[in-house]
Amino acid sequence: MTEAISADRQLSALRDLAGRELSQGILPFWEAHAFAPDGTLRGGVSDDLDYLDDLPRHAVLAARILWTFSASAQALPEQRERHLATARRALDLLTGPMWDTQHGGVYWSLAADGVVLDDRKQVYAQAFTVYGLSAWARATGDEDALDRALWLAGVLDATARDLEYGGYVEALARDWSPTARLALSELDPDVPKSMNTNLHVLEGLTELLRASADLTVRESLETLLRTTLECIVREAPFAHCALYFDETWEPSSDGVSYGHDIETSWLLWDAWEALAAHGVEDADLEWRAREASLALAEAVRHEGVDPDGAVLYAGTHAGPTDRDRHWWPQAEGVVGWLNAFQLGGRAEDRRAAIRAWDFIETHVKDHRNGEWFARLDASNRPLTGGTGDLKMGPWKCPYHNARACLEVLRRIES
Repeated sequence: MTEAISADRQLSALRDLAGRELSQGILPFWEAHAFAPDGTLRGGVSDDLDYLDDLPRHAVLAARILWTFSASAQALPEQRERHLATARRALDLLTGPMWDTQHGGVYWSLAADGVVLDDRKQVYAQAFTVYGLSAWARATGDEDALDRALWLAGVLDATARDLEYGGYVEALARDWSPTARLALSELDPDVPKSMNTNLHVLEGLTELLRASADLTVRESLETLLRTTLECIVREAPFAHCALYFDETWEPSSDGVSYGHDIETSWLLWDAWEALAAHGVEDADLEWRAREASLALAEAVRHEGVDPDGAVLYAGTHAGPTDRDRHWWPQAEGVVGWLNAFQLGGRAEDRRAAIRAWDFIETHVKDHRNGEWFARLDASNRPLTGGTGDLKMGPWKCPYHNARACLEVLRRIES
């Protein structure tokens, strides 16, 4: 386990700010606004705190809420029961109306009236369900939830895992058979594999290994970590993750997602630490995970950060193409550069982490209505008008920013 960082004045201030934002900002916002009085998940919440209950309900959002409040219950024992109560609401949705009782797994989405809207088995959603169920099991000792997570991981291995070329395909039909409907969103192409889906399978398996110590899970995680290092992380023209692939891992674009790259940088090392804690001894794999983590963190510092400290949204090998500031890359920047500082001791990474939090405090936090703005333009003005610009929506959740706060608390000594 990587040693915690000794706290100086700046790092102590960062830790205090993150702890306060988590317990007084993010978690209370979601407790107050995520669920209707009858316990159902709301469709969306605008920046002005209007409820948009005509929007679909997505399993990914429920799974991320489950993970957030389960992890917070573990980290904040004085608030444990309060956070478990919110996690239980999300658990009941995932294992109730969002769960396919005939074939298992979660549907992609429900309509506002609870009717199944999209029944495909998007691997991304199943991975987050494994992630949330595993965190709940770790927090509560719930064996039924752990068994469900293990079953779901096993189904993914049996149906979505590519045993020839490695990794996991994007989507399956409701009955776990192949499907031509692969794209994760309207912005994503119909390709067999993506870094985004495989990254979150990696994340889910990491959490499940910690919850279960299961040897089959360990093998799946170790194999996927190797595949990620060999096929997804690219060295030229700078360290980055290719985004979309054919079956053989041939990239189909030169796009760069700076937020995903800095997130990957620390999740690679997190996966290795879970493997090492559960008996895997492989000096070469450890070295490769460490070097990739450091290279990705350094590349995002050089290629994907604006002069004001914001992590930019997207680019190509030639440079940034979308200078919007989405909320989640800022959160992942804090964690990714703290992790890099722990691994390599580079002062530039320490400064980048502190600067990323400063940007969040100044521009991303909504100091009037709470939580964080989903997206800012290049002049740091909040954007509105789309479902991606809501305080809560299909993609806007408490997982990235709450997790960043939890990781700051974990990584910096009190």
